[in-house]
Amino acid sequence: MRTTTIPSPLGEVVLTGSDDGLCGLYLGPGAPAKAAGLPRDDAAFTHAAAELTAWFAGTSTRLDIPVVLRGTPFQLSVWGLLQQVPYGTTTTYGALAAELGKPGASRAVGAANGRNAVGIVVPCHRVVASDGTVHGFAGGVQAKRWLLEHEKARAEQGRLECSVRLP
Repeated sequence: MRTTTIPSPLGEVVLTGSDDGLCGLYLGPGAPAKAAGLPRDDAAFTHAAAELTAWFAGTSTRLDIPVVLRGTPFQLSVWGLLQQVPYGTTTTYGALAAELGKPGASRAVGAANGRNAVGIVVPCHRVVASDGTVHGFAGGVQAKRWLLEHEKARAEQGRLECSVRLP
């Protein structure tokens, strides 16, 4: 495992990863702790940094970054559904639970969403409460609001292409 940081409109973004792909993308005040003890290797993240820089700049709505997802079968199923939420749109925890065939599991979906280590790439920020309120984002609610507004503005411009490539 190794790490790097990249600048963003939300502050410094910490990336962690291995030869297999991106393992972590962290925002907010706790982000630097996620990389503690990992060797810095900016060259290992050249592709991911370029993709994310273009995404944050609004010149791209597509992220093609290999990721490594480690979780329970339930978490992996939730993260799979997150990848299907279109750029510039939102869904709810309840809608995802229903889509999984577990309509009473919205809290479990929220917990799985919160365990997503590669936010933005696997777009957990696109999930909101059933009443439309924004909460529950590791990078902070302000960052989640910014991400949603950023995507909404670009989606309204008619650029709606987003994909994630898994190993």
